[in-house]
Amino acid sequence: MENTDTVVAVLADHPAAETAVKKLTAAGFEMKNLSIVGKGYHTDEKVIGFYNAGDRIKFWGTRGAFWGGFWGLFLGGLFMAIPVVGHVVVLGYLAAIVVGGIENAVLVGGLSALGAALYSIGIPKDSVLQYETALKTDRFLVMAHGPAAEVARAKTILGTVNPSSLDVHKGVKTAPPAVAAAG
Repeated sequence: MENTDTVVAVLADHPAAETAVKKLTAAGFEMKNLSIVGKGYHTDEKVIGFYNAGDRIKFWGTRGAFWGGFWGLFLGGLFMAIPVVGHVVVLGYLAAIVVGGIENAVLVGGLSALGAALYSIGIPKDSVLQYETALKTDRFLVMAHGPAAEVARAKTILGTVNPSSLDVHKGVKTAPPAVAAAG
């Protein structure tokens, strides 16, 4: 068990999210300590779909290449529907937390499974609601999880991609999550 903090960057679009993840990994951050959350499609698309092809996921839609490319890099992920927000893709560390929350029915009053997962890693409820609102408006969340010094370093790196918000949340004592199974 270790104390894990989280830095959350809210980014305007998928190119900014992709740049953020690339900068973090180039700086030596392990994929197992990163998460990315965003809608799986653009709101003007009529058809969305995905299918599992071995250890890779294939997505249809304008963000298909973006999500499909990241699916293989992150250690697990899921595609879920959140009331009011819509369909969301969660990849990485947070995906395992969401799966654990669903499996254990650990839902915090008034929050979605994603919101409950964010809350369970030490993010205050008011911030959770702000992040869900950002997702609803087609923003992306890029997160780094780990010891305080690593999270501070990640915050500096994420600040270079011009996020609309950048917050550090003191975590709770957690064990590393199990790898989430591909949907």
